[in-house]
Amino acid sequence: MSVDYDDPIWPPASGAPDFEVRGVMLDVSRTRVPTMETLLALVERLASWRINQLQLYMEHVFAYVGHEVVWKDASPFTPGEVRVLDGRCRELGIELVPNQQSFGHMHRWLKHAEYRDLAEVPEGLQHAFSREREPYSLDLSDARAQALLDDLYDQLLPCFSSKQFNVGLDETFDLGLGKSKVRCTERGTARVYLDYLLAIREKVVKRGHKMQFWGDIVLQHPELVPELPKDLIALAWGYDEGHPFADNVKHFAQSGLSFYVCPGTSSWQSIAGRTTNMLANLSEAAKHGHTAGALGYLVTDWGDRGHLQPHLVSEVGLFTAAAYAFDSKIDLTRDRLARAIDRHLFLDDAGVMGALVLELGDAYLETGCASTNGSALFFLLAFAGEPLPHARMPGLNVAGLERAREYLNIRRKRIDVIRSRRQDAALLQDELRWMIDLLVFACDFGIARVERPEGETVSAIPTAARTKLARHLRPLIAEHRRLWLLRDRIGGLDESGSWLERPLALLEA
Repeated sequence: MSVDYDDPIWPPASGAPDFEVRGVMLDVSRTRVPTMETLLALVERLASWRINQLQLYMEHVFAYVGHEVVWKDASPFTPGEVRVLDGRCRELGIELVPNQQSFGHMHRWLKHAEYRDLAEVPEGLQHAFSREREPYSLDLSDARAQALLDDLYDQLLPCFSSKQFNVGLDETFDLGLGKSKVRCTERGTARVYLDYLLAIREKVVKRGHKMQFWGDIVLQHPELVPELPKDLIALAWGYDEGHPFADNVKHFAQSGLSFYVCPGTSSWQSIAGRTTNMLANLSEAAKHGHTAGALGYLVTDWGDRGHLQPHLVSEVGLFTAAAYAFDSKIDLTRDRLARAIDRHLFLDDAGVMGALVLELGDAYLETGCASTNGSALFFLLAFAGEPLPHARMPGLNVAGLERAREYLNIRRKRIDVIRSRRQDAALLQDELRWMIDLLVFACDFGIARVERPEGETVSAIPTAARTKLARHLRPLIAEHRRLWLLRDRIGGLDESGSWLERPLALLEA
């Protein structure tokens, strides 16, 4: 099927899509919890793009009764809010699927004294989702941990009309490192993982639901895939260009298991996105998923290290994914995509914003750094306290940073030309300015650091240069707080802002 992006009706009102399920997963746990107004406006747009499933990725942002210590500072969704969102989604033809991590990614629970003893490693360990040593996964051999999940499921599931349930189960990298060490040594870590998966499935089935789970752990042990019950839905995720979707999904397809392919928007750990990676990742997932017979195409939007990308960056990825989910072979040239974004997302009569946002999402390429799962300009801020050179920014150099800075400054001038008809048009332009200014700061910060000898930290930058950089960054932190509160809840704002306050503190030390 070919879509005419100059046709004012897009996507087409009729025609058979390539994927039965065309879904979106939004990360609301790291750390951006949108207001109801923001979410309800988004589901209107998703429905117009023929998205028919939505999930809110949850670790700790549902107001579970009896667990207030976990969510009290997170501005969580209440049961009433979820029911309102579920009702509006149903009216628009979108299935709102409940989501609750149930094994790994439970650190925001287990760090509290009330829950710490339920952890696989109660004393904590270093992991990728916190700066501090924290407990990370539940010890699912503990009856108290099982009782906790029963309680969470019994509170969460009645708020949704969907009879599907995503229980997570991904990235359980501490399994076998603590309380389960002996068991994993005797039976094998993969076998213990499978036992736990099956135990959680029993809980889901008992409650009349169909279980979705992330497939990364079982794909590390494909010999176990045939043992999985056929009523499961496996989610095969991967977020960088060249991810082996074809090899991964064949294991699920050959076993007769239903599965989704799950690429990403490439927005996180970037500030402005990674357009080239996004297009490749979305296209590859669609092509290989459709060929293998995937039931669904679920695009993910994450918020690692502060959720510093504005919503507009995420929505460009969601919009693009909607096109691939409908037609896996669609020919998306940059010009064609930019026109569609202007017409159906930003409503820009000047025809400027679509191309501009896509170009800003390629600023990372100007650095010449082959970073994965993020951009070098973002990592300069996130790892400001670590010496250079750094593994997340391979080959970082002054020439590349100067190219990126010039690239960004040239494009800033085009913001004033935008003529969006959206009610939030002025806010969109402010967000674009902030994105560019923060990335320009990252370039200047990076240049100041790279000019110092290898192995030096921020303290090696001359005092006058550090003072100038700090003056540049302070108003960007204030603007981040202002912009955040116009779309998102206050919970998570301090955590997000800390990723910018850290480099400021180093400059002012």
